[in-house]
Amino acid sequence: MAPARDTLVAAEPMKTTGAAGDEGKRGAGAFVREEAGKIAGQAGDKARSFADTGKEKATGALDEFSSMMRDAAGSVDERLGEQYGRYARSAADQISGLADSLRGKQVDDLLDDAREFVKKSPAVAVGIAAGVGFVLARLLKSGLDAAGDLADKGDTGSDPGAPKE
Repeated sequence: MAPARDTLVAAEPMKTTGAAGDEGKRGAGAFVREEAGKIAGQAGDKARSFADTGKEKATGALDEFSSMMRDAAGSVDERLGEQYGRYARSAADQISGLADSLRGKQVDDLLDDAREFVKKSPAVAVGIAAGVGFVLARLLKSGLDAAGDLADKGDTGSDPGAPKE
């Protein structure tokens, strides 16, 4: 029995020649580039949205922290003296100013500022990144350790008064 030649011919890639084949390739390439551009634009919009939300949360947290420091400055005055209370108030003012500065800038402006800072002081930027990474790693580790301790004790976080099965 002879091998089927139709199978071999059908398995060969189609070759197109002439202007019609080139136009199809260009049309497909343009379509892919257009769709990739749309997806990239959507991803950028989503990232900006998340960054705006994060900026709002950060400025809110800075405002709260500043307020707490101002409130604490009164007790610092009583316990340690007015000079230290002034330091606390000054720090609160600086934090409040940072929050106002963040609130007044767009995310793109903040990114540009960060790029300029890294260009001017790359060693400081690497040090800050290492410090932030260290703090985040410690926070994650302590959270995992706490979750492990709860699991070791058999505490599932449920209501202690609920009957056990």
